[in-house]
Amino acid sequence: MHEKAILLWESLFSCPIAVVINGVTIFIAKFQSVNLDLTPDFKNYKRMENINRQELAFEKFDAYNQKDPNSILWDGISYPREYFLSLKLHEWVVKIDPAAGEALLLASRSQHIGRWEIPRDSYPLGRESYLKWRRDLAHHHAQIAAEILKESGYHEEEIDRVQQIILKKKIKQDSDVQTMENALCLVFLAYQYEAFHPLHDAEKVVNILRKSLLKMDEVGHQFALTLNYSEEGLAHVRSALSLI
Repeated sequence: MHEKAILLWESLFSCPIAVVINGVTIFIAKFQSVNLDLTPDFKNYKRMENINRQELAFEKFDAYNQKDPNSILWDGISYPREYFLSLKLHEWVVKIDPAAGEALLLASRSQHIGRWEIPRDSYPLGRESYLKWRRDLAHHHAQIAAEILKESGYHEEEIDRVQQIILKKKIKQDSDVQTMENALCLVFLAYQYEAFHPLHDAEKVVNILRKSLLKMDEVGHQFALTLNYSEEGLAHVRSALSLI
């Protein structure tokens, strides 16, 4: 009994002392405060909660984009177009910025979500109508993303940040928005450009490329030059870069 008692005291106190008085053993110890951290690891719990929310949001974004009736053929496999492009956009964001924050990653999977729901031909011809279509599309994407993020457990300020990136506010000032713009242009160059440029005259193609490359920064330009192009395609890219 005494041995068990001593072990108990030794586990809770420092410097245990046993004194026998009139045949009775009395334990005297100097109490030492023990830091018993019984509080759950909230930091780790929060990290796991964020991962779970992020994965849930990704699943919902992907499910929404898989409804795209338009398709894209890549390496002999047909995909819903916006689903495929959203995955590639996410890959490029991570490649450009391996330390990308959660808001940027979420925006990368929802940047063009539901794009097919507002087709270009639902607006009149002309530049002003084109620009209005682009603005309306951006707000459409941001609204769908916000609804899904709310369903996934994100708070208003977190949703606002994702929407800022989707709407590409403060490009050239906000590093996340700049990364997004770089990634968007690289997705076009990597997966759509070679099918696009043969359909148009060289002057138009170079002008379009110049406008896109102007939105990119030097990091984006360097990545653009690493892609695989046809001889003609590369010539257009180099011509556009020379005009910047």
